[in-house]
Amino acid sequence: MLDKPTAKVNWKTNGIKVVKAGSRSCDTPDTKGMNRQVAISGGRNGSQRLWAGTNHIKPGELTGPHHHGELESVIYIISGHALMRWGERLEYITKAGPGDFLLVPAWMPHQELNASETEDLRVSPQWDGGSSRQPGYRSCQRSRVDYVLRSRYKRNRTQG
Repeated sequence: MLDKPTAKVNWKTNGIKVVKAGSRSCDTPDTKGMNRQVAISGGRNGSQRLWAGTNHIKPGELTGPHHHGELESVIYIISGHALMRWGERLEYITKAGPGDFLLVPAWMPHQELNASETEDLRVSPQWDGGSSRQPGYRSCQRSRVDYVLRSRYKRNRTQG
């Protein structure tokens, strides 16, 4: 929890900051299959606890399996439809669309898939990490089950 300021705060210079769409940065950890842009973080604009940005996943693409370490995550679906896989072997799956939110627990292996062959998937992930650091993205080891599920997913999409 942030402490209440003890001294008088100059709200004009320490107030609301607008991050324009064109000023987001790709200077953030990479995950295979997605274009991630950071808008708000400690390093970019002085946020003490939050990280927020956007992810873009092209039609038919899927990300590499990963987790966000100790950070809980909220993912808001801006446009498109996502299939989200999770679990030790990515054995669970759910679908989300525009306006939906996904809550991703800390340390949970997961993978985002664009459910459309024609429409881009755009989402906005957010973290409250208790510090100004960027979220950590860690690739998960791919298992035989992941390979089979990935192959089955691609085969089913081409059939129809």
